[in-house]
Amino acid sequence: MAGHSFTYVYLLRSEIDPAKVYVGQSRDLRQRLADHNAGKAKHTSKFRPWRIETYVAFSDHDKALAFERYLKSASGIAFANKRLRSNPLKGTESEECPS
Repeated sequence: MAGHSFTYVYLLRSEIDPAKVYVGQSRDLRQRLADHNAGKAKHTSKFRPWRIETYVAFSDHDKALAFERYLKSASGIAFANKRLRSNPLKGTESEECPS
């Protein structure tokens, strides 16, 4: 799809503290992960490096933002732990940034 832009909703897990997880969105997933791992994101700088567990590509930016908000809700966290995370930990702490 030449010229088509996607928004990615992604789930990260800290490699140094696997109980720390993060949900975010970006139009440039590779650059955003690099930013997280370079300490450029306030909410994730303490627990780097991060690895991507799951990402979903949306052609509709508003739907991506809505899905990100959902994944940060109590029911969304439960959904992600059951369906999207490779190895959910009981009592996982979610690092969130304000939307």
